[in-house]
Amino acid sequence: MNSLIEQLGQQASKTASVLANCSTAQKNDALLAIARDLPAHTDEILEQNALDCKNAEQRGVAKPMLDRLRLDEGRIAAMAQGVSQVAALPDPVGEVLSMWQRPNGLTIGQKRVPLGVIGIIYESRPNVTADAAALCLKAGNAVILRGGSDAIHSNLAIARVMKSAVAGAGLPEDSIALLEDTSRQTAVDLMKCNRWVDVLIPRGGAGLISSVVQNATVPVIETGTGNCHVYVDQSADLQMAADIIVNAKASRPSVCNAAETLLVHKSIAQEFLPLAYRELTKAGVTLRGCPRTYQIIQAQPACEEDYATEFLDYILAVKVVDSLEEAIAHINQYSTHHSEAIVTESYAASQQFLQQVDSAAVYVNASTRFTDGFEFGFGAEIGISTQKIHARGPMGLKELTTTKYIIYGNGQIR
Repeated sequence: MNSLIEQLGQQASKTASVLANCSTAQKNDALLAIARDLPAHTDEILEQNALDCKNAEQRGVAKPMLDRLRLDEGRIAAMAQGVSQVAALPDPVGEVLSMWQRPNGLTIGQKRVPLGVIGIIYESRPNVTADAAALCLKAGNAVILRGGSDAIHSNLAIARVMKSAVAGAGLPEDSIALLEDTSRQTAVDLMKCNRWVDVLIPRGGAGLISSVVQNATVPVIETGTGNCHVYVDQSADLQMAADIIVNAKASRPSVCNAAETLLVHKSIAQEFLPLAYRELTKAGVTLRGCPRTYQIIQAQPACEEDYATEFLDYILAVKVVDSLEEAIAHINQYSTHHSEAIVTESYAASQQFLQQVDSAAVYVNASTRFTDGFEFGFGAEIGISTQKIHARGPMGLKELTTTKYIIYGNGQIR
């Protein structure tokens, strides 16, 4: 085990014990200090981010991935706003979920407590540094952050501001730890730091998540890749459908809640596909379609792999389907169970879609881009889980807690 990881883990474990017993007011004071200090250090953060962006450009990183990395004043302000919103949210720690009495007189309750030490392994999105630290802190957890090499200068600058703000508010500076060594070995060591790390959360592309799931011995909450779908039903408002698919695909194609496949009912394909084609190509999107698609519009032929791919780019797979049932079957076959949407004026179709599509977030007449902790009112998110245990969908404060039983007796023995 890397001695640095061992040292960080041991210190984080001590810090977690302190944070678990901090008051809501203490945690909120630290969060508000972070929210105040991030914008105050905008110039410093942007200077470091410019180094990361320059390095990425020199390596030939694709434009959508550069967008994930790049910060500006607005994005730093949004990070600070997210931290402020986390401070304003109810504190889940200490919430009593239930209480009951047994025939023998024992009173048994269940309440929320922090997870402890949370490790986050993520890629080139500097905003994750602020979001993850804020959520972990509010939920009473110590966090060890291991970002990617692409964003190391940005992450270090953000972490310095946060650690200073937390210490100034009277909480341990080590509440937030960032690994400066971004080598693969530090990631592997963090994955195996069972003695000190309680939970590991990967946030990034399919390769990162697969590596963590396969190699970690620390328990993992798997955040998912996003092969997301929009299905346009035969009863859809076609202009609404066009607006939704353009937003879902083109507003920010490099994120996990962007749509990757458009499914269109055969009865409206002749009318809808030309409308969607005009709007999507205007936004810079390239279409790959089934034979029925490219008989109607100019689209490249799609292969089966296209329907299983998270492009994270201005590429959209298209398929014309015979029925709602075929659309649902296609989604359940190829989806990563992240976010799916139906555009329809039929209540029956919407309910069937909501019931039968097996994904973490299922929409009726709205863009998949809303699958986001901020948009759900969580202030920020630690990631979007596609698992079915403990947490599913955007993970906010409650998902960063566990429970323990509290039992009151008056001398009972078994």
